[in-house]
Parts: sequence; structure tokens; C-alpha cells
Amino acid sequence: MIIRKRWAAGVCGLLAALAVGLLPTPATADEPDSHPSPKVELTLDVSGSMRARDIDGQSRMTAAKQAFNEVLDAVPDEVQLGIRTLGANYPGEDRKVGCKDTRQLYPVGPLDRTEAKTAVATLRPTGWTPIGPALLGAARDLKGGDGTRRIVLITDGEDTCAPLDPCQVARDIAAEGIHLVVDTLGLLPNAKTRNQLSCIAEATGGTYTSVQHTEQLRDRVHQLVERAADPVVTPVATKGTAQCADAPKLAAGLYTDREKFAEHRWYRVEVQPGQELRASVSIAADRAVNNDYGVLLRASTVHGREIVRGSEAGDGRTDVISSGLRYPTAPRDAGDDDAKPAAETVCLQVSNSFSAPASVKTDPGLPVELTVDVVDGPGDASDVASFGLGHGWWLLGFLALTGLLAGLLWGWISRLRVTVWRTN
Repeated sequence: MIIRKRWAAGVCGLLAALAVGLLPTPATADEPDSHPSPKVELTLDVSGSMRARDIDGQSRMTAAKQAFNEVLDAVPDEVQLGIRTLGANYPGEDRKVGCKDTRQLYPVGPLDRTEAKTAVATLRPTGWTPIGPALLGAARDLKGGDGTRRIVLITDGEDTCAPLDPCQVARDIAAEGIHLVVDTLGLLPNAKTRNQLSCIAEATGGTYTSVQHTEQLRDRVHQLVERAADPVVTPVATKGTAQCADAPKLAAGLYTDREKFAEHRWYRVEVQPGQELRASVSIAADRAVNNDYGVLLRASTVHGREIVRGSEAGDGRTDVISSGLRYPTAPRDAGDDDAKPAAETVCLQVSNSFSAPASVKTDPGLPVELTVDVVDGPGDASDVASFGLGHGWWLLGFLALTGLLAGLLWGWISRLRVTVWRTN
């Protein structure tokens, strides 16, 4: 009986050692952070037009507050976040005064969620729409440090403080070479607002998104804040072609393009044997479109044979539609150590099925974001056929082994208890 107890204790110790050895080890508290902290400033329009009640049955201001509160709960700890307002304080008719109405509501730095939410709760739709001065102020707020910097501008209208052109302000910011990106979101935008916000975003390498619903606003702002925390996602402009043969070659990174309605565009990626290609695409409906649309991301060989595809459909309530795929190549032959392995050219096709009412301009095309990543793939060719599970096989195997040993151990312990009970 004593031998059985000692053996059971040994099995428990073995299971504990396996768990400690195989599960990820957290970083130590004293380990230095190798990446400088990214900075983000949310810049919110609080002008009088934000009173309009046309977003999910509530005012635009209420929708923005709700989205902000949910975003603030999910901000990564490493992100230094601030909030700036425009049109929040001056209710009068003096244009000169109203066009100076921008201030920092919450300073850029480590986030106190309660304090930031309290500040947002005090906002009331008030005055003008000085987008240009707000961008200049936000750029000053984000100065200093080597981390990524991002302004996320949310507004429901175009700037009302010309001749200071917000698009020119964005170009000036870009010309300073401080790697500051401005992403813009338009709440139920008209054509003029859409054009101005698109120009601001394009001038700094950012993105423009039109927003129709509270959930869309929350998800997009959260996505942009998350992106700021990733140091390798600075978008690079590219231009897909009508066929793979002359398509641009893309390395790992984030790319922006524009695609016409119902168009196919091609790109190429070189993948070494044993590597895995991971790609995703997002297409934004930055103008009014017909219901029922979709996006297709398809990988094929240079000879046209399809390898894998990903697709997604929308129904008119989705502002940004995305799809992705993964393709692990066969591992390199161990006998070819002296020969340079030949890379495989994978053709990526991005297609959309958007259409628009006759009154809507279809030029320029819809904004496209294409993410490409090439990583070391699974070392077993059998994993190529089941890449949907990624690299999780070892974890499944570990869990299965642990369950088996735990079941055997519990059975032996039960028998031991019965033996002791009968002895007594």
C-alpha cells in the first residue's frame, strides 16, 4: 500500500513537471521592454451636429461615448492613450473663436480607465468643427519617444474653419517625417466629408472608414488602437494588377490599395519550402453600396491551380468586410542541405462583389488593406493537409496524454481507497 502511494505521488509530480515544461513561461517582472511604448490620441468631434439622432436610434454623441467606453476597457497596457476634442466648449457664433475650440481632454500617457471614462461622460455637443487645428494639436500631444504614433479622428462632418485646409495640415504632418499616421472615421458622412477624410488619411498613410452603427465604430477604433501596439503594421501603398504574371511581389507587411467595384486584383508572394503563408484582406465600404456583397481572398499557383481560399459575405450593415487564408508549404527535403531551395510563387487574388446605386460614384475604388505574413511552417508534411489547426497539435497531444494518465491515476487511487476500506 505504501508503494502504491509513493508511485501515485510520483505520477502526480511527473504530470506537474510536464505542465510546467510544456506550457508557455511568462516573462519575468524585471525583464526590460524591448519596444518603445506606442502612442494614440483619439480625436473626437463634439460639434453641434453630433446631437442628430440617427445612429441605432440614439444621438451620434451617445453612440461615440458608448463606443469609447468599450474601447477604453480593451486598450492594451503598453499603449499610451490620450483624448482630444474639437468643438466641445464654445457655443457661440464667432467663427474666429469657434475655430480655436480644441483641447486635450485626457493627456497621452498610461491609461486610467475610470478617469478617462469620467472625462468622456462630461462631453456635450456644442460648437464648430475645427479639424485642422485639432490635428495640429494632436500632433503636438504625440511628440517625443520612438514608438509608433497614431491619431484616430472621429467626426460627422467636414471642417468648418477654412482656409486652414485639414488635408494640407495632414500633408505638412507627413512632411515632418515623424511617422505619425492619421486614421479617419466618418459618422454617416456625405460626399464632401468622405472626400476630406479620405484625403487626410491618404496623406499620412492612414485609413478612412465610414461608420453607420455604434458597433462598427467600436470595432474599428479598437482595431486601430490594437494596430498601434504592433510595430510592424505601417501600411505600404501598392497596386495590384489584372493578372498574376505582372503582379507586384509582396514581402511580409501591411499593404493598402484601391479596388473598383466587382474587380479582381492580383499580388505575388514568394514562400520558401517549409514556410507558411498567412494572408488576410479587408475592404471598406466607404460610400453607399447595395446590400449583399462579399470579398474573396484566393491563393493559387502561377499556373492557375487553386490552393486555398477564404471568403466572407455582408448584408448592408457591415462597413468593413474581411477574409483570410493560411497555406503551409511542404517541408524542405532533408537530403537537399547543399542545394538552395526553390521558393514557391503564390498568386493572391483579391475580389469583391460590391455594387452601388446609380447615383453613387464608383471612382476611386474601395479601400483595400492586405496583410501578408510568412512564418516557419509545421515540420511535418502531414500537417500541411490540416493547417486549420495551426501549430496546436502538440497541445492536443499533451492534453490527451494528461487525460489518459489522470484517468489511470484516478482509477488506481479508487482501488487503493477500496483496499484500505476493506482492510479496516
